[in-house]
Amino acid sequence: MGDSTERRIVLITGASRGIGAETAKVLAAGGDHVIINYREKRKRAQMIADEIGAVGGSASIAGADIADADAAAALIADVVAEFGRLDVLVLNASGGLERNAAPDYAMALNRDAQVRLVRAALPHLPSGGRIVFVTSHQAHFHGRKPVPADYEPIAASKRAGEDALLAMIPELAERGIGLNVVSGDMIDGTIIVRLLERRNPEAVSARRDHGALPTIEEFAAVVGEAASAAIESGRTLYVGGADYLADGLTPGHTGLVEAFPSGP
Repeated sequence: MGDSTERRIVLITGASRGIGAETAKVLAAGGDHVIINYREKRKRAQMIADEIGAVGGSASIAGADIADADAAAALIADVVAEFGRLDVLVLNASGGLERNAAPDYAMALNRDAQVRLVRAALPHLPSGGRIVFVTSHQAHFHGRKPVPADYEPIAASKRAGEDALLAMIPELAERGIGLNVVSGDMIDGTIIVRLLERRNPEAVSARRDHGALPTIEEFAAVVGEAASAAIESGRTLYVGGADYLADGLTPGHTGLVEAFPSGP
């Protein structure tokens, strides 16, 4: 596992695949100990941890459904019991397109669970600690830009989650903790895009008409930057979707207009 006393302790939710898994690899390569949170896929999470360890990185796994209040509390408690602290919390887990999900599931996961997890982690994050909220342009610009109908529950609930977390910035600032948002266009290869392609292929092709979609690797690199760089709290890093950034920022919007193109 490595000597965690000389490494930052980073918890990444929903990290057994996709953006979360790639972010774990990015941060581990930078010297952090990454804790790969998973809901059900223990073997897949362990595979990611093993891959990180095989190249000299430091990683462990932690199973918990963050939408379950008791499981989320136990997740933070277990991390602190093992490592004595938590330096960075990457809020990557999200959902809402799952088959047979309850009508309120998207809001329960994308807003309520995010805030609850931050509340649980807050006493253990040191001054200089960081929180990163991972979202999409479709959610970040919700109410200002059109959203595919099938994605609406996720967009609305993730926007609500982002707003709830941003409202905590004054409290976080008192503790010296930074909060940043990473927003991306539809990310090629993610489960959300694959599900949308099945349900509403036109919505995905419409985004591709604007240019190549960012890859998981490109997006994860920016999430890693948000978790590591000295970025002013409350600012947003944007990945791809130049058309969103051209006219999607309304007067009074606070955010770092820093677009990371998805290709040449």
